[in-house]
Amino acid sequence: MTKNASSNNIIAEFLKMEAAGGILLMLAMVLAIISANSFVSIWYAGFFSAEILGLSVTTWINDGPMAVFFFLVGLELKREFLEGELSDRKKVMLPIVGAAGGMFFPAILYALLNSGDAAAMRGWAIPTATDIAFALGVLTLLGPKIPNALKVFLTSLAIFDDLGAVLIIAFFYTAKISVLALVAAGVCVIALAILNRFHVTAKMPYIAVGLLLWLATLKSGIHATIAGVVLAMFIPLKGKSESETSPLKSLEHSLHSFVAFIILPLFAFANSGLDLRGMGIDQVLHSVPVGVALGLFIGKQAGVFAVCLLAVKFGLAQLPKGVTWLSLYGVCALCGIGFTMSLFIGSLAFQGEQPFDERIGIIAGSLLSGIVGFALLRLSLNRESA
Repeated sequence: MTKNASSNNIIAEFLKMEAAGGILLMLAMVLAIISANSFVSIWYAGFFSAEILGLSVTTWINDGPMAVFFFLVGLELKREFLEGELSDRKKVMLPIVGAAGGMFFPAILYALLNSGDAAAMRGWAIPTATDIAFALGVLTLLGPKIPNALKVFLTSLAIFDDLGAVLIIAFFYTAKISVLALVAAGVCVIALAILNRFHVTAKMPYIAVGLLLWLATLKSGIHATIAGVVLAMFIPLKGKSESETSPLKSLEHSLHSFVAFIILPLFAFANSGLDLRGMGIDQVLHSVPVGVALGLFIGKQAGVFAVCLLAVKFGLAQLPKGVTWLSLYGVCALCGIGFTMSLFIGSLAFQGEQPFDERIGIIAGSLLSGIVGFALLRLSLNRESA
């Protein structure tokens, strides 16, 4: 099997997995909202706020299993850059510039609505995220007629978006730094580098050091999920021989189902239980949820499309074959589905009691983006088949 054929098979499996996971995410979100607003709300809130070793169950989910999610993101990034779609400079430019525009515009829009409020400004990064699983879940509802180039564009853009989110979390959402724990994390990174340098392909040594790295990162003040991405960068892509299974691809394949069908739905269920009872209009129209909703719904699609349009017009990138401007705009609208990553950044930005709930904006902006993106892509397909 050729390298391109192998890469295409991996992408096809990834798309199927992410799409199914996206549908499960929707169900988890609905179940969480029902739980938070029904007779089981006491048990729902009580369970996720219960403390284990000084941390709530929700915090353990956000710092533990989500580190595995970011580990998978790191594996996907490394593979795509080395031998996948992102290794081709001509194909990579459009999603790169699109991701940049899709992070810059929403942040600016949010900042314009919340400038002057230092507490509210901590949420500037919430609308910059794209939820690949949710977005692909909507895309698959349109059936097999959607051009594969659009799926690859959305997947590639979301991967760069995830990379941007990792950098944002590392630089802007860290607590007080513990030098001793940071030194311990540095020692773990050196150990991983040595394993990689001596072509160790057994997975257990990497996982063992990775667990120590996660613990050191957790104690350092840098968010623990960063350890997952760092670990992924040292997992070898190739085995010692051509016949040996790729350690990176093996881990990626093994983790996809676990992440898509267990970790992300669990995270969604724990974090999207929005209590709507007694919620007043002041909370709904607060500048934070409004800024998040507008950032996702308007800032995302405008930012991604505008920058992509300029990049193509100035010859910096190419419009994918078989993709129209209308269908591209439909996918740009789907990029406004922030959900998982937006909820995650929101949990870092706002902790404790607040006079608003950013999740209102996340859910509203994501739902509007999904509906409009779906409608535009349906219109595009109808025009092409007419």
